[in-house]
Amino acid sequence: MNSTYTPANSAAGAADTQRDRSDHPEANPTAAPAGWTVEDSEELYRIRGWGEPYFAINAAGNITVSPQGDRGGSLDLHKLVTGLKQRDFQLPVLIRFSEILADRLERINACFAKAITRYSYEGIYQGVFPVKCNQQRHIVEDLVRFGKAYQFGLEAGTKPELMIALASLDTPGALIICNGYKDDSYIETAMLGQRLGQKTIIVLEQVEEVEVAIAASRRLGIQPVLGVRAKLAAKGSGRWGDSAGDRAKFGLSIPEIVAVIEKLKAADMLSSLELLHFHIGSQVSAISVIKDALREACQIYVELVELGAPMGYLDVGGGLGVDYDGSKTSSQGSKNYSIQNYANDVVSEVKDVCTAREVTMPTLVSESGRAIASHQSVLVFDVLGTSEASYSSPQPYQTGEHRLVRELWEIYTSVNAENYQEVFHDAVEFKQKAASLFNFSYLRLAERARIERLYWACCQKIVTLLRQQDYVPDELEHLEQSMASIYYINLSLFQSALDSWAIEQLFPILPIHRLGEEPTQRGTLADLTCDSDGKIARFIGKKGQKEVLELHTLQAGEPYYLGMFLVGAYQETLGNLHNLFGHTNTVHIHLASKAKTQQGYTIEHVVRGNTTNEVLQQVQYDPETMVEQIRRRSEQALQSGQITLEEARKLMANYKAGMDRYTYLAEP
Repeated sequence: MNSTYTPANSAAGAADTQRDRSDHPEANPTAAPAGWTVEDSEELYRIRGWGEPYFAINAAGNITVSPQGDRGGSLDLHKLVTGLKQRDFQLPVLIRFSEILADRLERINACFAKAITRYSYEGIYQGVFPVKCNQQRHIVEDLVRFGKAYQFGLEAGTKPELMIALASLDTPGALIICNGYKDDSYIETAMLGQRLGQKTIIVLEQVEEVEVAIAASRRLGIQPVLGVRAKLAAKGSGRWGDSAGDRAKFGLSIPEIVAVIEKLKAADMLSSLELLHFHIGSQVSAISVIKDALREACQIYVELVELGAPMGYLDVGGGLGVDYDGSKTSSQGSKNYSIQNYANDVVSEVKDVCTAREVTMPTLVSESGRAIASHQSVLVFDVLGTSEASYSSPQPYQTGEHRLVRELWEIYTSVNAENYQEVFHDAVEFKQKAASLFNFSYLRLAERARIERLYWACCQKIVTLLRQQDYVPDELEHLEQSMASIYYINLSLFQSALDSWAIEQLFPILPIHRLGEEPTQRGTLADLTCDSDGKIARFIGKKGQKEVLELHTLQAGEPYYLGMFLVGAYQETLGNLHNLFGHTNTVHIHLASKAKTQQGYTIEHVVRGNTTNEVLQQVQYDPETMVEQIRRRSEQALQSGQITLEEARKLMANYKAGMDRYTYLAEP
């Protein structure tokens, strides 16, 4: 190679293989220019897309929470977390905002009420909350309390969930929809629940269940309220699109529905059939899919009426989506419709079919879970440390150093906006040569280290240039993540956000403070578990997904807090004890006026996270026996001189104290 590096024009046709790179601001990653505003942070983290009307950024650069949406006051999330820590709440902490739950419930009922008025619909709407979405007692109790005004009910998919529904729901006229696989006990309990004044509807999802229901009805002398779940030909969309169709896990095909009708007629129980249910999958992203399913379901409904079933309820199932990424599109993490669009389409489609067939319009039921529960929970956690990718300017080439050092130094000093693509390929080649020469003892360890430092310095220059471009070549897309820092977070992904790992669910993640400063670092997140999958390396970007998250440099002695939002659905129950990290501390926050409380909020409920003692018992250990075993071994070691008395005392004190401590790490 010549002593002066002269790049070829290899980047001339690169535009043909380039992709949009507008997720990152045009900024030097190590020097934040003046003028960064909270509006820049709002745009960067897309908070207006997924957060309105509950989350925003205030002038101090902190996340604010408005539990009543655009109809009430707000709280500074950073100040709230600081206040919780002063009350001895260790992070991570799950913060539930009960009033967000109430607001979501009010919004969905208001949207259906508006649609019913708009289309002169002659029936009513009665929603139910699927308990599987979040079985936590305080959540279910709040939903029952907030839902009384709307006769809002519950949906159970298992016997334990039915037990919760029967014990929790005391709203006259509210529904308990009984889904899932059923045995004699499940069906009997549901029927007997009618004696408590509950409207329990048993949805038949397997042909065999009709015989069990008929037998239980005769045995108990109770006429049940039955429904059938239909397998629609209409397909869902997104990750759960296969929840409908011929190969769906639950539901009856058209021939099976006809068979159920015949069995009920033969048993003189057709008058028990009052509900048709269908479900086309969770998180339906496209409104057109919902319309197609409604059209088919409505036709089945009116046919059932004409076959002699009294009917009266049409359950459109779940599927009402949440805009996790704020894009308002039909992507898997978003939806291209509003709650009002959804309600309008349900009401208008059912009315049109029933009017055309001269069938009485049914009570409309929906089983929206994530659309009600997602927004009310925010998980806040601290950053424990970082392996920041720091590539300071390398030392200049010195006469006598290895040839590869000289060549890489020449490449480094010549990087510019015109040659960065060719420079990268050459730098990779020299790095590979260095590894090969080292393996055959032609290169010393210090020389290889020098070459690799120069390689990474070249990459850093290239990444800086790429952030100033509208496009990036395909072969350079990985560079941003390769150069990113790793931020170590006080969290177990498998306990608190399992869907992020299991189904690559995107949750909004961003700092809850310092948002008036430009985040000059690019990072990925690594949790506490000893599992290589315990990481987050996919984030919400301005246009789609990105592989790094813009973060701030850690400041000595100052905590750095991140928030994960929209985690109120499914995550708590799905979470597991991987590496024996237990449930996090949980608090329920209620907005209050400054006149009533100095801080503007009250803590309604506290659920302390698991201690080591508790998680050990869940995997069949006896903590008392374990402490005694350590005492005996310490005594033996003391007698043999392997340990001193002071060391034995400290070991026992630490061991016993550790049993009663939070499973997560304490902030230093």
